[in-house]
Amino acid sequence: MTTPNLSEEHAVILGLGAKKRLAYMFETVQQFKQVWILNDDDGCVMLANEDDDCVPVWPTREFAEAWATGEWAGCSAKAIPLADWFSRWTPGLEEDDLLIAAFPTEEDDGTILFSDEFEKQLKAPKQKY
Repeated sequence: MTTPNLSEEHAVILGLGAKKRLAYMFETVQQFKQVWILNDDDGCVMLANEDDDCVPVWPTREFAEAWATGEWAGCSAKAIPLADWFSRWTPGLEEDDLLIAAFPTEEDDGTILFSDEFEKQLKAPKQKY
């Protein structure tokens, strides 16, 4: 799901292990105060992971758009401001029993987190990836 349009820096970041990509995600989201999702005509893209449904999220528009290939080619990246994420998304995901797939790549489903865990990490002091 990576594309040749990504910069060399983006390619390096995509090549990081899941733990380092997750740290990069939290640092970037804290800096720009938004989480990126993919939307289609039916709403937010969802992934099935074993027994759970997940909402994939990315740190930037570029990473989200790079993932929008194949069956997701018609999707568009959408930024969710952190204030909206905390007030609406975290409670909504909890209520719907949905997990978060943080920064998935073509090779990796990303780090699967409960929405409250994701929010707690977003509010934690920054960690350098």
